[in-house]
Amino acid sequence: MYNRIAHGFAGTLIITSLVLTHFTGNNNWLWIAAFVGVNLFQNSLTNWCLLHQILKAVGIKDENGSCSTNS
Repeated sequence: MYNRIAHGFAGTLIITSLVLTHFTGNNNWLWIAAFVGVNLFQNSLTNWCLLHQILKAVGIKDENGSCSTNS
């Protein structure tokens, strides 16, 4: 479940960043997409995800396993 939520959240942030850049004409919104990309890359190297830790802290169960095995 954590992976689905994290991927949905990342995708939403990236699309929002691109839409805001397009409609406002302000390229600074692209920093959000860059931040998400760096976090996804960091997750692929370290197998640690801050969002997974947050979801665990608020009590969401991870029924299908996740990329984060650290507690």
